[in-house]
Amino acid sequence: MKTMTLPNTHLEVSNIVLGLMRIVPLGAEEIRSLVGASRDAGINFFDHADVYGSTPHECERRFGDAVTFSAEDRARVAIQSKVGIQSGFWDFSKEHILESVDESLTALKTDYLDTLLLHRPDALVEPDEVAEAFNVLHDAGKVLNFGVSNHTPGQVELLKRSVAQPLIVNQVQLSITHAPLIAAGMSANMAGLDQSIDRDNGILDYCRLNNITLQAWSPFQKGFFDGIFLNDRENYSALNDVIYDLSRTYGAPPAAIAIAWITRHPAHMQVVLGTTSVQHLLDSAVGSDITLTREEWYRLFTAAGHILP
Repeated sequence: MKTMTLPNTHLEVSNIVLGLMRIVPLGAEEIRSLVGASRDAGINFFDHADVYGSTPHECERRFGDAVTFSAEDRARVAIQSKVGIQSGFWDFSKEHILESVDESLTALKTDYLDTLLLHRPDALVEPDEVAEAFNVLHDAGKVLNFGVSNHTPGQVELLKRSVAQPLIVNQVQLSITHAPLIAAGMSANMAGLDQSIDRDNGILDYCRLNNITLQAWSPFQKGFFDGIFLNDRENYSALNDVIYDLSRTYGAPPAAIAIAWITRHPAHMQVVLGTTSVQHLLDSAVGSDITLTREEWYRLFTAAGHILP
């Protein structure tokens, strides 16, 4: 398992993250098995959000009830949560951020979060309020580091005008087939080509220039929760042919090749795996140690339908 140091921190973390969004149907022992398998594979980063579950903090609570970390173990793992999504509206108010983080800490049974992300942009955000909330949390030792999820460069810059702490993470959707943040840059200045449309205002280059780690969620999704491309022969026959060819080349599961396509990128991204299957987790995690060649990376890129002008 490859590791990385998150910029502006002392956090040495795996480049594969276990996302806990789907653990509600699991029993406590199943949650422990999933977390234990991930740690045995070298994963030490766990991703939550206050909104995950059928009620607020439900997934955090299930995790906290099932998994107990000693003080020594807690220092060896990173726990991340997100705040801001309420039922029917978004809320980056100081009051909500502080209240929700306290509830997250209680649910997770931990004294602090290693990272807290603002979960999708709030159109009514007041950066000064966010800054006040972050200062309270940081000064109290409740949150060590901060970041965002699904934010554009301009939205990050707006926050940075007020927020004192570095924003070290931007969590975004990315897979071989859902890759506008990469594909648009490959076809810049090409009139009449849908791929050339910049849909995120240059998130990729901005994050690389500003030492912000991109975390890729839904690494197997065809689009926005449209199902997965692995074994989808009807829509992605050519891509699956290349994936299985490289799977044989590397002696690795097909899922690992899809992960390796993301981790091969020089932006040094983390990949968030939201699976509840231990086997799928282990298959995918193998991709951390595969370094695709340039030719192989571009074979996957074009087989997915992206264009090299």
